[in-house]
Amino acid sequence: MTAPASTPSITPVHPANARSAAAPARSARRSARRRELGACGALMTPFFVLLVTVFLIPVGTAVWLSFFSDDQPGLGFGPERTVFVGLRSYTAVLTDPTFLGGLATVVLYCVIYIPVMVIAALALALLLDSGVVRLRSWAQLGLFLPHAVPGIIAAVIWLYLYTPGLSPVIDLLGKADITIDFLGVHTVLPSIVNIALWSNLGYNMVVFYAALQAVPHEVIEASVVDGAGPVRTALQVKAPLVRSSIVMVAMFTLIFALQLFTEPMLLSQSTPMINSRFSPSMYIYDAAFTRNNYGLAAAASVVLLICTIALSYGVTRWTNRTNAPEEDAR
Repeated sequence: MTAPASTPSITPVHPANARSAAAPARSARRSARRRELGACGALMTPFFVLLVTVFLIPVGTAVWLSFFSDDQPGLGFGPERTVFVGLRSYTAVLTDPTFLGGLATVVLYCVIYIPVMVIAALALALLLDSGVVRLRSWAQLGLFLPHAVPGIIAAVIWLYLYTPGLSPVIDLLGKADITIDFLGVHTVLPSIVNIALWSNLGYNMVVFYAALQAVPHEVIEASVVDGAGPVRTALQVKAPLVRSSIVMVAMFTLIFALQLFTEPMLLSQSTPMINSRFSPSMYIYDAAFTRNNYGLAAAASVVLLICTIALSYGVTRWTNRTNAPEEDAR
């Protein structure tokens, strides 16, 4: 008779032993988690320090100052004292026609400047990326150099070129019987656009050129095989692939354009077409340092900040909404 097969014995694992075996694994995971959090904290600390120092504290101070004003008691013979005025400064700003006129001027400036800047910078980047331009590195350097010139120096240079009797450009045009007043009522805003365009075109071109370098060569080769020419490849293949860079450049250009100050401030010395409240930033400067009304200047600063945030948020939402159908289609 064959002996029955013996069944293997199973040694039960005591719960205490299982917990003791799992404890080192949990400890290792917690240690790794702490190291990750420590690395993230070390990397993010400089950002938060700068955010608090250069943004949150100034914004909080401006909001606080906007609720106060310096008033004189009685008939104005007593000493000034700081009193809480609530939203009075905001009401004064939003009902001031000079501030509203400055906002309208900046809006018109953005309507002219932003499309010209984005289209010109993208066109130059596409031209350099196509390989048509020789000495590409020297071309990039020549286009980028104006951005290295400080804004004040650039405005002074163009002020010299815009001033009759000093400008060689105006003298040369006069010899050809062409009379142009670059600081006239209808030309002063395009002249300011020209200064900003000259200063920032090269920088934005470099941003677009860097984005174009990341476009896969397989996509370009496929478009050429399909019969697309250089212009069609640039407009219908390359440009859509750098759309995120176009949106980024347009947004940052919008933010900086809303803070228009340096160029009109210097040009105001040579033309009566630019007054001391030509733009919201000049209005803020005039309120703070000419009229010594810091509450009014703080309220105007907060209003300008709200407009900037609202427009930036609107551009972001519009971009996300237009990108959603394309992602769904893919």
